[in-house]
Amino acid sequence: MAATLIDGKALAARLRQQLTTEVEELRQRGVVPGLAVVLVGDDPASRVYVSMKEKACAQVGIFSAEHRLPAETSQQQLLELIGQLNQDRRIDGILVQLPLPGHIDENAIIAAIDPAKDVDGFHPVSVGRLAIGQPGFRSCTPFGVMKMLEDIGCDLNGKEVVVVGRSNIVGKPVALMCLAQNATVTLCHSRTRDLAAHVGRADVVIAAVGRPEMIQGDWIKPGAVVIDVGINRLADGRLVGDVAFEAAAARASAITPVPGGVGPMTITMLLYNTVESARQRP
Repeated sequence: MAATLIDGKALAARLRQQLTTEVEELRQRGVVPGLAVVLVGDDPASRVYVSMKEKACAQVGIFSAEHRLPAETSQQQLLELIGQLNQDRRIDGILVQLPLPGHIDENAIIAAIDPAKDVDGFHPVSVGRLAIGQPGFRSCTPFGVMKMLEDIGCDLNGKEVVVVGRSNIVGKPVALMCLAQNATVTLCHSRTRDLAAHVGRADVVIAAVGRPEMIQGDWIKPGAVVIDVGINRLADGRLVGDVAFEAAAARASAITPVPGGVGPMTITMLLYNTVESARQRP
């Protein structure tokens, strides 16, 4: 039996419709949610991401303030801008588009953002709150993964979840989020011995390792749910995930496509976090 496709585009559209309603309610109370987007340099992929984020903000009614800085901007100049945005009452969320030019310390920049405006969920305070089970902003891609699992009715209580990939942006936070829902979580990576055996016992596989089709379809336990966070462009121009889709879809009960799966959820959860921050505005 072929797997059900988990449609990230459709879920993102529904959530954005809800956010549009919530933003309108906030506006009626005199609160206009605001997101500051900071782009340093002229990285083509970053430019595309920033324009997508701005378009999404406009779609739901969030005020978007864009700060495009030249690549030679110093770390001190960037820190000064973040300090100004931290104090700006119109701004509920601050997003510094990564990667930054090599002469700027990304960790120092992330740490300078007020945790109350850390809608990317990367600040050490946000990560710490996630680790010890306290409320706080959740990193957008793993937060989107959790929303997708919730939407298809996948209860993680007692389930075996295998996460492949240990990045600070996806692998580690999504493992913590699954653990918080009483899953038994195994965090694997490119150097895990006998990765196939780990994946083969999983009720839910979350792939975020960044290697095209590294996870073979015949590794998937029949009936498992597969969330493929990876997006890789092959030499022939095709986009593929970290999971060999066709073979995995023949065994899984539900699977995300690439593209059109997790991708649309990332920006949606950024909007969600920004609206939540506006709701908490002092």
